[in-house]
Amino acid sequence: MPTVPVDKADLFERLGKQYTTDEFDRLCFEYGLELDEDTTEDVEAAIKNGLPAERPQLKIEVPANRYDLLCIEGISRALGVFLERQEAPQYKLVYPPGGEQNLITMNIHPETQRVRPLIACAILRNIGFTPRSYKSFIDLQDKLNQNIGRRRWVAAIGTHDLDTIEGPFRFEARDPEKIKFRALGK
Repeated sequence: MPTVPVDKADLFERLGKQYTTDEFDRLCFEYGLELDEDTTEDVEAAIKNGLPAERPQLKIEVPANRYDLLCIEGISRALGVFLERQEAPQYKLVYPPGGEQNLITMNIHPETQRVRPLIACAILRNIGFTPRSYKSFIDLQDKLNQNIGRRRWVAAIGTHDLDTIEGPFRFEARDPEKIKFRALGK
């Protein structure tokens, strides 16, 4: 089972309650997770000894098939729904402003199908990031690429800022030496 480290104070703020380690351990057990470690004592000892220390973390073991729990946002949402403090999210397909005729297209070059026979695309609108949520998002994307994507061999996820690019888009296979790449946010 993967172990996901999350900022303790941030998670408890998202859940709207401060928990003791035992209380949070029970909550995890009731939901089907396992609290592997609470680093609070280690952090406090480091600070007491004048050593640098990160904020306390909770290291939570999550089931291998629950990719939605690989980040603090997913864990806090799942526990919030379980505790009946929030509604389960409802996702829906929505056409862009202007309707179906304003859909953006992705053209797949035939030679690419030998390498990547399938492709899926989505546009998420009205997403805002803070530096912390952006880091969490990129970490989650990397975990998905490494795990279910088998180190990008079987599948790869790419994210692009639609405000900085324009379609129509094309998906094509190229020699790695001929690819120019700029990381999101750079």
